[in-house]
Amino acid sequence: MQDLRLFEYAVIRIVPRPEREEFVNAGVILYCPEKKFLGMRAHVPEAKLQALDANLSLEEIKMHLQAFEEICCGKTPDSPIAKLDNASRFRWLTATRSTILQTSKVHPGLCEDPEVTLDKLVRELVD
Repeated sequence: MQDLRLFEYAVIRIVPRPEREEFVNAGVILYCPEKKFLGMRAHVPEAKLQALDANLSLEEIKMHLQAFEEICCGKTPDSPIAKLDNASRFRWLTATRSTILQTSKVHPGLCEDPEVTLDKLVRELVD
C-alpha cells in the first residue's frame, strides 16, 4: 500500500455537435504529481464518429487531438500553455469547454505505475 501514488485522470471526448451533447470517448489524460507524470493516450474512433455526424472532418479531429498531445507533453515550444508545469497543463486540458474536444470531470485514484494505469484506463474506458 505504501507504493501507491495519488493520480487524477479525465476521459477525452469527441463531441461532433456540442449542441446535441452526444460524444464518443477517444482517450484518457492522466496526471500523477508524485511521479511527475502527465500523459495521454488517444485515437480517433472513425466509425463511431461518422455514425454521429457523417459530415464531420476526421482530419480536423486528428489535428485537435494532436494539439492536445503536444500541450500535454510540452512539445510545442511556441505555446505558452505547453511551457507550463504538469499540474497547470493538466488543469488547462481538463477545463470545462464547449468545443468538439472536451474532457470528463476529473477523477482520482491510486496507482503504482502511472503508465500502466493509463493504458488500463484506455482499455476500460475507450477501446
